[in-house]
Amino acid sequence: MNTIIRTQDDALAWASAHAASLNEGSTHADDAISVLGAAGFFRIGVPVELGGTGGSTWDAAEAIARVAEHSLTAAFVFWGQRCFIGYLLESDNAALRQRSLPALLAGELAGATGLSNAMKFLSGIESLSIAATPEADGWRLDGKLPWVTNLRRSGYVVAAAVEPTDGQPPAVVAFFADTPGITRTDDLQLLALRGSNTAAILIDGVASGAGELIHADARRFLPRVRPAFLSLQCGMSIGLARASIGAAKASGSAVRAGLQSRIDALEAGLAHAIEELKGGLASGSFAEQAAPLFKVRIRLAGIVRQAMDLELDATGGRAYLVETTGEFARRWLEAAFVPVVTPSLTQLHGELVRQAALRAA
Repeated sequence: MNTIIRTQDDALAWASAHAASLNEGSTHADDAISVLGAAGFFRIGVPVELGGTGGSTWDAAEAIARVAEHSLTAAFVFWGQRCFIGYLLESDNAALRQRSLPALLAGELAGATGLSNAMKFLSGIESLSIAATPEADGWRLDGKLPWVTNLRRSGYVVAAAVEPTDGQPPAVVAFFADTPGITRTDDLQLLALRGSNTAAILIDGVASGAGELIHADARRFLPRVRPAFLSLQCGMSIGLARASIGAAKASGSAVRAGLQSRIDALEAGLAHAIEELKGGLASGSFAEQAAPLFKVRIRLAGIVRQAMDLELDATGGRAYLVETTGEFARRWLEAAFVPVVTPSLTQLHGELVRQAALRAA
């Protein structure tokens, strides 16, 4: 990477310039974390005394939204990096935090949230995929993480939930790319977002001890980090929706086509969802009641779909011609990812039905 990044605007300009490349292939995959780190994006919402610039989880979600307006792939790796940073902030393992946090904040080390499986485990959707067999100084880990983002080949650290074989509570651990027994597969052949360094990880006899322990009880830890996990994810939808609504407004044909009322309604709906997200984060209510956060995430995914349809209607045939499509085709593929990123909309709807049944019982 030859571009000099000094400000957040520099980073956003870089993301715009390389959005197509990040979406279609891996040419610039390893640069995204460096660019965002150099601009200070990963320090947002991190306490000043730990190397951050202060602020809240919402501030970090809004930063992800700003990036997503330019490139959903860059926002996706931002989400993974910032989630891992959040795990360290919530961990009691000060030594692990001191070891890893400075490089993560600077974008020198990639952080990957391998907790998608764990979040589904928390909702009873699937079992944990990594077994932890007790050994003298800790555990021997065996299993697989089938889908992990931000596995930059030059160096990464992953968080994962493990299931002890001796009946102890599931735990959350970290492991680094150079740990013996860790194998990163080739990149998954995604429909889009191919510059996100998304691959599977094979775990074969990996030694894990107190130095890698993020939290000893996943059932206590995961509900604490789930509000940030999902809220930061919502930033991706917010930014993509803003980009499509902005493109519809700028098309020049929206008013002539009678689309202004749809634009106004969609902008109002987006603003309302954002206020609900901010309010739930500020009050801490999402930590106690996850259902309202699930509903916001579902609603934002619906707004993304409506925004894409609006952009297509406003742009018309030009959106379907390669020479005049502009950024519509890329955003259309990016938007297809929003409903399926873990937890998927299907999983969220299923969990809401399950919770409703429990309340009724």
